[in-house]
Amino acid sequence: MSRHDQGRAYIGRRDWFGATAAAAAATAGLLRPMGAARAQDAPAAYPNRPVRIVQGYTPGGPTDLLARMVGDKLSAAWGQPVVVESRPGASATIAAAHVARSAPDGYTLAVLAATHVQTPPLLPRLPYHALNDFTPIAQIAGYPLILVVTPSLPVRTLAEFIAYAKARPGAATFATAGIGSSPHLSAAQLALRADAEFTYVQYPGTVKGQTAVMTGEVQAMFLNPLLAVPILRDGRARALAASGVRRWRDLPEVPTVAEQGYPGYDAAVWYGVFGPAGLPPALVTKLEADILAAMRAPDLRARLETAGFYPLEVGAATFRAIVESELARWAEVIRRTGIRGAE
Repeated sequence: MSRHDQGRAYIGRRDWFGATAAAAAATAGLLRPMGAARAQDAPAAYPNRPVRIVQGYTPGGPTDLLARMVGDKLSAAWGQPVVVESRPGASATIAAAHVARSAPDGYTLAVLAATHVQTPPLLPRLPYHALNDFTPIAQIAGYPLILVVTPSLPVRTLAEFIAYAKARPGAATFATAGIGSSPHLSAAQLALRADAEFTYVQYPGTVKGQTAVMTGEVQAMFLNPLLAVPILRDGRARALAASGVRRWRDLPEVPTVAEQGYPGYDAAVWYGVFGPAGLPPALVTKLEADILAAMRAPDLRARLETAGFYPLEVGAATFRAIVESELARWAEVIRRTGIRGAE
């Protein structure tokens, strides 16, 4: 089943999820008394049993790996098991819905990626609100995507690529990993900012799109650095820009999109820890402090960098503001570019 078929299947179950979420929101004090009571004992008594971290992708992927690395650190600090649970499907919305329905006692958390704020405009009937039904606790890691082009394309800078695209409306082709994927939305934001027209070609996964760029089947793609660097080093692709606000450490010679005439452009992938709405402030403070302490550990930072992330140490208040801002920004990009998700 494709990712978008999964999305349709999930939305088909929205009445059940929606009823559950609505009931939880309307009667939170009645449905969650035990969890809430336990949370009031925090932070002194927390945690006194295993903690679950839910993530929405298949085991072994970047999100799962990140959750396990951070979970290991928290388990050592807390003296309690931290179990990572995979609930894959529908762009991580199945996992997010599960966490949104969980008791606000700190024993069910989530590691969610930037897709958490990108998916809602594409699936407006989701049974949760990406901010109001969650407690953002800490932003912990990220990486930029690298804009690469096939070596046969006669461009060497982002400005030349944009000029090429404008001279041939629609002829500049981008590989994507599906509608609303990070490579797709990164390119769409660039098209919007540059007033250019691209043609998007969907592939069943990022690696297939990467291969299409190397062979010249398509001209460009925004790629994860771990995939981009090897094919750049051996000449199978050419880098034009990094999608984040900072250059990638392994490609310091590649400027960001923002540096090349598009200030404010940012399509970096990020990851954060969330809980359900209603976590008591004292518990949020403890979770924030413990997670940020884990992120400062030199051994964890080294493992994250080896795995292709840059560590982040963004606390709850700032992270909440980021989520709110990102929801609005991606909704505007999707609205103005006319991208449509699964109905």
